[in-house]
Amino acid sequence: MSQYSNELLAGQTTHQSPSTASRRAKKLLLLLRARPLLPLGVAVLLLTLGWAVWPGAFSHFDPLLGVPSQALQSPSAVHWFGTDYLGRDIYSRTVHGAGLSLQATALAVLIALGVGVVLGVVGGFFGGWADRILMRLVEVLMAIPSLLLAMAVITVLGFGTLNIALAVGLSSVATFARLVRGEVLRWRNAVFVEAAASCGVGPWTIIRRHILAHAAGPVLALAALEFGSAVLSVSALSFLGFGAPPPQPEWGLLIAEGRNYMVAAWWYTTLPGLVVASVVLAANQLARAVRQGQGGKR
Repeated sequence: MSQYSNELLAGQTTHQSPSTASRRAKKLLLLLRARPLLPLGVAVLLLTLGWAVWPGAFSHFDPLLGVPSQALQSPSAVHWFGTDYLGRDIYSRTVHGAGLSLQATALAVLIALGVGVVLGVVGGFFGGWADRILMRLVEVLMAIPSLLLAMAVITVLGFGTLNIALAVGLSSVATFARLVRGEVLRWRNAVFVEAAASCGVGPWTIIRRHILAHAAGPVLALAALEFGSAVLSVSALSFLGFGAPPPQPEWGLLIAEGRNYMVAAWWYTTLPGLVVASVVLAANQLARAVRQGQGGKR
């Protein structure tokens, strides 16, 4: 088989010319010009990731140790986010809480992505009765509000951060399944896919090497968008008391603890809430940038 045929089967060229690299650099510059807040969003996500991985490098206070004489102190040079009703540093609790919250969020997105990709591929590529059954299941899942579905799953599985991640992930499966199915239907009849099939390439190899490779862009954009939604869902369920028990510093739990002190200590709920909102907005910026980079709408 000729080199051209091999490149056709792969759906991409084996090398990049200087002109291709130049076009990609110009495309990146245009993207940054269209979205000037994108670097700030990436910086916020990287900072939050640093909190989750190395919390001790960003805060020197013990998140579980309180000093009662310093209870409900307002933000200062010592306590950037103030202190809570037990005298614990809220900034330190927010930093250490990033680990629990982001672990649950990442696991939820991975669960939704994995299950959704399998359902979408099976339904879109093979069609027939499998597609009809799976799409009816997806429609049922989409008819139920995601937060309500997550609460129902938690009621069955029990409380805890891991169960929150599983519940939020299952509630987002339908979104990924519909997108992947649409992308599979889009690329299933492409020339290079038909060429691969005519050469005897197996269906799962075609799916893995050709169809999913071209569907990766929209799926990654959705994953980034769902990451922001999952942060909100995980925090909301933790706020309602379904997550890690006190005194663990989970973001939703921090906001819930401060709701009774809104008048006397506005910072207690407001500053952790702003952190959650910033992470969600940063994830949305990244998702829109990925989608725009793939040629989609803003």
